[in-house]
Amino acid sequence: MNNAAPAVTLRVMIPLSVLDLAPITEGSDAATALARSRDLARHAERLGYLRYWVAEHHNMPGIASAATAVVIAHLAGGTTTIRVGAGGVMLPNHAPLMVAEQFGTLAALFPGRIDLGLGRAPGTDHATAVALRRTLASSPDGFPQDLLELMSYFAPEAGQKVRAVPGSGLKVPIYILGSSLFGAQVAAAFGLPFAFASHFAPAQMLQAIEIYRAKFRPTREHAEPYLMLGVNIVAAETDDEARLLASSGRQSFANLRRGVPSTLPPPSRAYEKDVVTFGQIPLAEITSVAMVGAPATVADGLRAFVAQTRPDELIVVSHIYDHAARIRSYEIAAGLREGL
Repeated sequence: MNNAAPAVTLRVMIPLSVLDLAPITEGSDAATALARSRDLARHAERLGYLRYWVAEHHNMPGIASAATAVVIAHLAGGTTTIRVGAGGVMLPNHAPLMVAEQFGTLAALFPGRIDLGLGRAPGTDHATAVALRRTLASSPDGFPQDLLELMSYFAPEAGQKVRAVPGSGLKVPIYILGSSLFGAQVAAAFGLPFAFASHFAPAQMLQAIEIYRAKFRPTREHAEPYLMLGVNIVAAETDDEARLLASSGRQSFANLRRGVPSTLPPPSRAYEKDVVTFGQIPLAEITSVAMVGAPATVADGLRAFVAQTRPDELIVVSHIYDHAARIRSYEIAAGLREGL
């Protein structure tokens, strides 16, 4: 007689998070966009999303999250449990001390809930970068040194002449953001979690993942690599409805590529043809990772993507003009977690 206990298969759901650009829709304004972001954050908290991040962009008429730390305070103040943070702060735009003070203040106001994602791109055009007071001394090439300086301000006081108050001694989790191999190398060298921008620049994603995992140096805080991947999801009750909703983001991206950034326009049938089902084009050739369709269609795309990349977390972007439809898209995505 075999008295051994039956084997148990554990199913671990991949966490889902939200990346929000606080989109300003055509005919609306920044105040409305920020109010909608706060409302979406409350829904995301209820739906079980792990974190809610906002991104720093400047001189963009369709994005209301330029003052990222201020927006984070607005969102964290309207929620109670979900993690809130930056995805990310573009470190070359700022003095590391000021970033430490801002996020130290946020961590003091909302203990255990604040994340700090860091990128090295300017998040804007050259003229605006100059207006941000970026200099040669704060070029993207200096990112690792700026990162070291920033991390030193969060360390417990050890006789530093300059301290971040608040900030010193506070545990603010740091994530490295990237859309190239450089970010993967920095995250691996510093033993930090890595978030790759596959939602808009997946060309080097697979190679970056390989580099990050192969070269990761364990630390006391992070014994193993932790990989987040961005995905665009536009989900609705039917494929046709989702394809129409996704046309707003397609128009906005096309305007940006033409050098005329715009507010987020309403859906347009003329742009539906640009929506291609995930998996029909090789991953190395697509310009963004996007799942668009009814729940079953989105689920198929997500399963294929997860099987190929094995992320520890997915962070979801949904460029949708109608606020109620955007909330519904995140509801549908949340319901697909168990299948991942």
